[in-house]
Amino acid sequence: MTASASSDRRPLLTVLALLFTTGWATNHFVAMMPVLHERSGISDAALEGAFGIYAVGLLPGLLTGGGISDRVGRRPIVLSGAAGAALGNLLMLVWHTEPGVFVGRFAVGLGVGLAVSAGTAWAADLGGARGTVAAGATLTAGFGIGPLVSGLIAQFSGSAAVVAPFVVTVTGSALAVVAGFGVPSERHTRSARARRADEDTRSLRRALVTSLPMSLWVFSAVTTSVVTMAARMSDFDGPWVPGVAAVLALGSGVAIQVFARRGEWGPRCGVGGALLAAAGFAVVAASGSDPSPIAFVAASVALGSGYGLCLREGLLDVETNAPTDRAGLATGVFYVGTYLGFGLPVLLRAIQPAAGITAPILVLAGGAVLCAAIRAVQIRSGMHAAR
Repeated sequence: MTASASSDRRPLLTVLALLFTTGWATNHFVAMMPVLHERSGISDAALEGAFGIYAVGLLPGLLTGGGISDRVGRRPIVLSGAAGAALGNLLMLVWHTEPGVFVGRFAVGLGVGLAVSAGTAWAADLGGARGTVAAGATLTAGFGIGPLVSGLIAQFSGSAAVVAPFVVTVTGSALAVVAGFGVPSERHTRSARARRADEDTRSLRRALVTSLPMSLWVFSAVTTSVVTMAARMSDFDGPWVPGVAAVLALGSGVAIQVFARRGEWGPRCGVGGALLAAAGFAVVAASGSDPSPIAFVAASVALGSGYGLCLREGLLDVETNAPTDRAGLATGVFYVGTYLGFGLPVLLRAIQPAAGITAPILVLAGGAVLCAAIRAVQIRSGMHAAR
């Protein structure tokens, strides 16, 4: 690789590093939930509530961050968001009580919303479709590696089990933000100019109609594995259980995105992704309140694979169909749909006394099958012909 080529790639790689550390800052909390329960006495219900309140901060960040970045540029929004996520984890580092965890998770959610919507659009500006896919895969890698590393650090750091994982993620986020100041904020990159040639065929409505059915099966699939399924593994204990679930689910999501890109699978990936999510939900429903390790692994891999394909296809739908000057807004709205899944564990716990643990999961499986059918109809009607 020439020095010029390396220089051309450096801005995109820096943006991807910001997304990676943001994913880590978001999801390492999964591994910290049992640690905070055991060491700080925070109840499981409160921790699941904190997991869900993250979405309360996230949604306004997603809805506003991308749209504002369409007008003022990507860099200030992404760096503000990444710094906000670091601040939220810093709050939990020094204030690991129930109020501190709630405030910290809200701050993380708000920061992540800004960083993810504008950051994904920034990666698309710099790298086109390849940048879009790389953004999704990198964010996924951060989601997966964060819980694993934090779980291992907590497992082997003794009395520092609550503190050390937060120190690591705050440090990583801070370094990425510093590096991000060196990336130009201008949106008029070569890939952005090239996309203007087909601007007449693009619309915000088309971008959302194609991407939103995919968005519903992104984080709903992952949280079912990492939170709901892991919590039912009564024969196993410790922060490594959700960490392993995250690695299985998110690792499968990254791997299947690589296969999809190399195999040029096309828009039908979305059909397969929704069906894989449905299969994973079916395994969870069939496993009941005490799943076997085999069911745990099978569900995590199926749900993670569905997550990966639905995330990839939804982001590509946005990149292909959104007008250039609305790309950030469309990305943010898509991610709103995905992040609704973070509220799923709280919803399942709330309705469990009335609905049980099986019926709600079967409803999710049916919904995923329905979205697969919608995607198939869209493909047949030519709605995805641009890809």
